[in-house]
Order: sequence, then C-alpha cells, then structure tokens
Amino acid sequence: MPLFIKKLGIDLGTANTLVFVPNEGVVLNEPSVVAVSVPENKVLAVGNEAKVMVGKTPDSITAYRPMKDGVIADYRVTEAMLRYYITKAIGKWNLFKPEVMISVPAGVIKEPILAAIGAGIPIHEPIGHMVVDIGGGTTDAAVISLGGIVASTSVKVAGNKIDQAIADYIKKTSNLIIGERTAEQIKIEIGSAIPVDKDEHCQVKGRDFITGLPRSITASANEIQKAIDPELREIMRAIKNVLQETPPELASDIIDKGIVMTGGTSLLRNIGELVYRSTGVRAQIAEDALLCVAKGTGIALDHLEVYKKNVLAKR
Repeated sequence: MPLFIKKLGIDLGTANTLVFVPNEGVVLNEPSVVAVSVPENKVLAVGNEAKVMVGKTPDSITAYRPMKDGVIADYRVTEAMLRYYITKAIGKWNLFKPEVMISVPAGVIKEPILAAIGAGIPIHEPIGHMVVDIGGGTTDAAVISLGGIVASTSVKVAGNKIDQAIADYIKKTSNLIIGERTAEQIKIEIGSAIPVDKDEHCQVKGRDFITGLPRSITASANEIQKAIDPELREIMRAIKNVLQETPPELASDIIDKGIVMTGGTSLLRNIGELVYRSTGVRAQIAEDALLCVAKGTGIALDHLEVYKKNVLAKR
C-alpha cells in the first residue's frame, strides 16, 4: 500500500463529528450541522460555520443536524458533510483516496468497543470492562471481555434530550423560549447531575412566549438539575440494566475496576457521582472523553487485522 494514503477514523456523532489520524491525533472536531439553501437545495456551510446560523436563519436557509438520535436522517446532506470533513482533514489537492473507518451507532460498527479502545482499555484481556458512552443522540453502555460485548444496551437519551429538557423547563416555568445553543450553554455553565450545595446562577436570554419580546431571567444550577433529572434517570436505568445482565465473574471485575465514562455528555458535572449513587460502582471519566470514539476508530483502522472481528458487527 502506498505510504501516501492517509487513514482517517471518523466519529460521526449526532452533536459533533471528529476526525482522527493515526500518529497525528484528532485533527478536526466540528458540530454535525449543515446549512442548506432551500430554493436551490444547496449546501451553504458545514460544521462551525453552520452552527452559528442555527436559530438565526431567514426562511430561505435552514441550518440543522442531518443525524438524529444517532441515526442518519438525511443521507444526501450527511454525504455532503462527510465529504467536507474528509477534504478538510486530508487537503483539497491530495491525489490518493484515504482509507476511512466511520463509527455510526446504527449496528455497522460496535461503538462501545471503539470507545473502549480510544479510552486505552485492553479489550482483549479475559477481564470485564464496562464502558458508558454518552454522546449527543444516544447513550451506549456495554460490558466488554476478550474483545467482545458480553452485555449491552443503547438508548436514545443523551446530550440533545438533556438540552431539550432545559429548554422545556425554562419555557414552562418562565414563559421564555430559548434555542438549542442557549440550552446547551446553560448545561455547560451550571448543569449538574446531582443537586449542589453551593447553588450557582446564570443569565438566560430568550423571547417571551406571551409578548414575543426579548427578555432575560436568572436560572439556578439546582433547578436545572431538577429539569434534567428524568433524562438522567433513564440513562442510569440503561446502565443498571446492563449490569444486571452481566455474568457474576465479570461483575466482580467491574466492581474492582469501575465504569469508564466516555462521550461529550459524560463531561456533565458530577455525573460520575450520580452513577456511583445509582449503581454502587465507581465511575471515572476517560481522558479526552469527547475524543474516545474517534481515537478508537483511528486506532482500529490502523491495526485492522487485530481489531476487525471486534469492531465490525455481523450483517
């Protein structure tokens, strides 16, 4: 194989798309958002450029996510988005087509194993490891041993549903309509998986539901925690279901080693503590949690013969 052929591992997520190049690391991390001109049905912007347009476009332009709940909802726009990211990663004038492995939570690739590889877990050991990957569209929980998945589940509750719960709460309690970017910012600034002793506050700006005029309110960390609690409970229920399906010997390993949390939403403050309170098992956030699936995809592609049977699902 020519040395000039680049290998790209791509984590095609509902919220973000990441591109990993072996020996270089994550070379691209942008939102999975595309802006389309409605009259011409033409892609105008992708990634960061498109995200700043969300909620701010005229009728002639629509900015949206072509991935919904971890599944490709619009193939044509997703193809245009992937083409853009691949070109940006390898350069416009690259003469050789790259080798690409794409992680999508749709049964083609075993995403929890990729997350485990990216988190540095030795998946081929005869030891039970539990990985919980909480992304934008889905939460994937799995117990891995000897390179395979022993017990797993996937639920369509993750970062986006948490953002929506925040927006719904603000509307219900304050008659204030906010966009998804504002809801996400509130989550990042003051969001917590459990109630906090020292309550924090942030200013929330939006449009009054009754008057239609701009208005701002103050939201507290503990009221936001209360708003997102039902979504978090569903995620915890998924984790407990997987633990209940795990053979006793592997469950013993997980008690010793703890649960490894990956994905952008695992960065929500105190989520490890919530997992411990819900399951009795310690949880640790992986280093570079947001990047684990992308890193795992790139590593698996770079050592395909070693990992092929572990990451590819049988059709």
